[in-house]
Parts: sequence; structure tokens; C-alpha cells
Amino acid sequence: MGVDGEEDQRRSLLAVVVEADAAPPPPPPEDSFHVAYLVYFLLGAGFLLPWNAFITAVDYFSYLYPAAPVDRVFSVAYMLAGLLALLVIVVGYGTHRSAASIRINAGLSLFVASLLVVPLMDALFVKGRTGIYGAYDVTVAALSLSGIADALVQGGVIGAAGELPEIYMQAVFSGTAASGVLVSAMRIITKAMYPQDAHGLRKSANLYFTVSIIFMVICLVCYNVADKLPIVQYYKEIKLQAMKEERNRNGSLSGSAWRSTLWEIVGRIKWFGFGILLIYLVTISIFPGYLTEDVHSEALKDWYPILLMAGFNVFDLVGKSLPAVYLPENSNLVVAASVGRLAFYPLFLACLHGPRFFRTEVPVSILTCLLGLTNGYLTTVLMILAPKSVPIHHSETAGIVMVLFLVVGLATGSIVSWFWVI
Repeated sequence: MGVDGEEDQRRSLLAVVVEADAAPPPPPPEDSFHVAYLVYFLLGAGFLLPWNAFITAVDYFSYLYPAAPVDRVFSVAYMLAGLLALLVIVVGYGTHRSAASIRINAGLSLFVASLLVVPLMDALFVKGRTGIYGAYDVTVAALSLSGIADALVQGGVIGAAGELPEIYMQAVFSGTAASGVLVSAMRIITKAMYPQDAHGLRKSANLYFTVSIIFMVICLVCYNVADKLPIVQYYKEIKLQAMKEERNRNGSLSGSAWRSTLWEIVGRIKWFGFGILLIYLVTISIFPGYLTEDVHSEALKDWYPILLMAGFNVFDLVGKSLPAVYLPENSNLVVAASVGRLAFYPLFLACLHGPRFFRTEVPVSILTCLLGLTNGYLTTVLMILAPKSVPIHHSETAGIVMVLFLVVGLATGSIVSWFWVI
């Protein structure tokens, strides 16, 4: 289960180029002004911002559709749509045939379309009225479309980052955490700024979706600029050369040969994937449903879930930034730590049914922050290590397979979250 890390991949790169050209490769160009890093950071924030906008405006949707279990339905619809889309991409030979740039551009465009549904429907049809469940169905459909977009963008971005030095994968996941922090900050500001009534909820929700739409357009432009940067093109050329060498040795991949290669990649990274699956099963079965619906505070009232979500997002960002400081190379230890997170279940259960002290704000807040910290750190480490454990021409596929494991964890966690209600 151990890996040789990035050094092994660099040796692989060197071997490929030496075999092709009988000369060592030129050094990679510099990432001038850290433009590529910033773009991958933005893309990481971008593919989670729509989801964060939907779940952070859950009080608005709960007001509009009081008879619907909004939070948990949203989780299931989004995760299952993303999972099905990823299965089509991976198993359906999609990662081999279609360029990452096509998937990312298509996904970002779908994000914009799905996000436009909510403010347009509010302005033209709902207009702040409650109980219009036809609009609720359209909202869930838009969320499902956003889940499909997430599969396209997240799979493409993580796959592309897997071909680059490890710092770019860290940038992606720091961006995902920053997305949560941004939306939580917007939620706190708007709750304090707008009146606590239907009009205030409507204005704040429209603000979330407007900011998300603008951000998606910025991501779309920035990605197409970054895709032309010398450092990105450098690693693309090395990948293409490696693929050419593989075709010369084995011939072009047919559908059956591709699936055989895919299973070989899965075999190499299965324990990384198992760790990711467990991480998100635990996280999503607790966050956000448990925090927004199952624990309560007489002192903080409706501020309590908002502050808990903000605490999770801040510590998730801290965790996803830490691999830039220390990246462990012992994958066995990282996977074991992922299994160890199952201890959050009895601890959070004690916060519902345990001794009086456990049912107060302090233990819940500490556990929520630890949930975010471990989620961020372990996720980023595993997502960095997995693509580096295979040859560079399979790094994109390894990254996308890891996203598939991640989304299976998300979908499973969203279903398990219902058990807190029992």
C-alpha cells in the first residue's frame, strides 16, 4: 500500500523522455507570478461554490417549502447525480477519449445554467411565496444538474492537477475549503445585515446565487487562460509523449483494453480510494444535516448551525493548507487515520443522547472543528499521493478515479445522514 511519491513519478517522466529523445528533459518553466497556482485554487473554490450556495441558503428554501426535508433531499440529489455522471465518464471510456478541457468548460457552463435557475425562478414565478412545490421540484432538478457539472469540473480539474507537481493539487483542495469559508462569511454577513424575515431571506439567497454565477464566469475565463500557460503545456507534452510510447509498445487502446488498464490503475490506488471514501462517508453523514437539524442551542438559537458550519469550513481550510507545510509519505498511516475518523460517530451520538455536558455547545463545537480539520488534511494528502503512484500518462485517470471514490463517499454519507433522524 506504500508509494514512492512524487520522486517515483519524476523518475518515470525522465525515463519516458530519455527513451524518446535520448536526452534528459529540459527543466519545467516557472509558474510566473504563481498564476497557475491561483487558477487551480480558484477552480477548486469554483466547483464547490454552487453546492455551498445551495446548502447555505437552506433556511430560505426551508421557508419556501416547509413540508419538504430540504437539506437531506438536496444532499442526496446532488451526490447521486454527480456519482452517475462520474460513472459514465470513467467506466464509459470517457477519460480516455475526451479532453479534460472539454469536460471542464462544459461543466462550468452547466454550473452557470443551474445557478441561474434559482434567482430567475424567484423573480419570475415564486416571488417569495411559500408552498409552491412545483418550484421545489425545479430547484431539485437544478441542483441535480449542478451535481453533473460538479462531476465534469471536479473530475477534470483534479485529473489535470494530478499530472502537475503536488503543490497544484494542494491548491485545488485549499480552494475547495476557501469556497466554504467564503459562503459561510457571506451567510453571517447577510444574516446580520438583512432583516430576519422573508424579505431578508430572499435578498440574501439571491446574493449567494449572484456571487456564485459571477465566480463561475471568472473561473471559466481563468481556466482557458491557464490551460495555455508554459508550465501546464510542459507537463501536457510529457504526458502526450508517454502516451505515444505506450501506444508504440501496446497499440491503440480499444474499449476492452482501456477497461483492463483502468482496473490496473484502480488496483494501484484502491487503498487511497478506500481512505477517501471513508473520510467523506463520515463527514457528509454528519455535515451539514446533523449540524443544521439535530443539535440546538437555547443561547445561540438559529445562529448556532451557521456558526458550526463556519467553524467546520474554517478548519477544513486549515487542514487543506497544512500539506504545503508537511506531507507524510507513509500512506498506511494516512489510511489508518481515515479509518480512525469512524470514532466521530459515537462522539457525536453522545452529543445527542449522552451526559448533559456533551449536549452543550462546547463539545459539539470542538468536535465540529476537528471534523473539518481531519477532513481537509487527510483528503488533500490522499489526493496528492494517489496520482503520483502511477505513471504520468495515467495520473489524470487516477485523479478521476479518486474523485469517483470521493463521490461514492459523499453519496453514501448523504444517505447515512438520514439515520440521525431515527
